[in-house]
Amino acid sequence: MPAKVTYELNDGVARIGLDDGKVNVMSAAMLGEIGAAFDRAETEAEIVVLRSGRPGIFSAGFDLKVFASGDAARSLEMVRAGAELALRLMSFPHPTIGVMEGHAYPMGTFLLLACDVRLGARGAHRLGLNEVAIGIAPPSFAIELARSRLHPAWLSRTVTLGEMYEPEEAQAAGFLDRVVAPEMVDTTIETIITGLRAIHKPSLATAKRRLRQGAMDAMRAAIDRELTMAAYEASNRARSAVALPGRGRHPAEKGLA
Repeated sequence: MPAKVTYELNDGVARIGLDDGKVNVMSAAMLGEIGAAFDRAETEAEIVVLRSGRPGIFSAGFDLKVFASGDAARSLEMVRAGAELALRLMSFPHPTIGVMEGHAYPMGTFLLLACDVRLGARGAHRLGLNEVAIGIAPPSFAIELARSRLHPAWLSRTVTLGEMYEPEEAQAAGFLDRVVAPEMVDTTIETIITGLRAIHKPSLATAKRRLRQGAMDAMRAAIDRELTMAAYEASNRARSAVALPGRGRHPAEKGLA
């Protein structure tokens, strides 16, 4: 089976690419590959760039078919893998750059939120926490992650109303730090990398932990409280009622497959 994640190291920069051949659904396997790429980057690199290799899509988020199957064990494995990865990125010792050039459904949004620098390309693509629109309450670890980066009014709208935002709105909300024309993405990445090279890396790692410790503690508590088999079995009936749009296709696949 082809790898869903690519890894390229050049001049101290690890470039992690997401490409499952479709819409980068965050299955447990996909999340495992991303985690393995960050394992390599932690020992080999100084800066990490996380980017999709699929036109028009960063990630379609968690695999909705797993939720709809009613298989609590598989759902738990997948969501816990995503939660642990997002938590890890919050304190990753090297600077991280997340690049949004297409739709980012929730787990994709979580990964972008956890990156140090979030760069977006202008376009008719969106990101946000839209779980309530498909019959799922956003997990508390994700709400705590979003709380640490978003302005309060936007946080309330995306968590409770499931709103998704195009890049300019996403920047205003706090999802993204910079938004540029698509043709300027590569140049901007290199400019960001140049700036990050000048930062004292041990100090950056310490500053991250000090700034984010409260959010990370809240995420850890939420993971340990909610992402257990007992909690999943208690809410399995609600998850099994998830209706997949488009006759089983993920909403991100419409017009992209």
